[in-house]
Amino acid sequence: MNSFFHPLAADEHLEQIAFYESRQAGLGARYLAAFDAAMQHICQQPDQFKVVREPGIRSYRLKIFPFNVIYRESANGVEVLAVSAHRRRPMYWVNR
Repeated sequence: MNSFFHPLAADEHLEQIAFYESRQAGLGARYLAAFDAAMQHICQQPDQFKVVREPGIRSYRLKIFPFNVIYRESANGVEVLAVSAHRRRPMYWVNR
């Protein structure tokens, strides 16, 4: 299954890569690898993870990094709605 980003989620994702890379060389690449592994898992079994909001919006917790991938299935594949920090601004992405 293919995946794609909501435009605001794409911005968040790129900001996280830049932030981690600015903190330590190679850390942005580690974040990206964790995110890519999560997306591979999500795309293989998108309905496996917890529904956090109806209709069918789900969350996958990244390993190592403090973020959840908020997504939903659509006719075009898996749409990433947000890359949400565990503790900041909960549910800010609801209107996407």
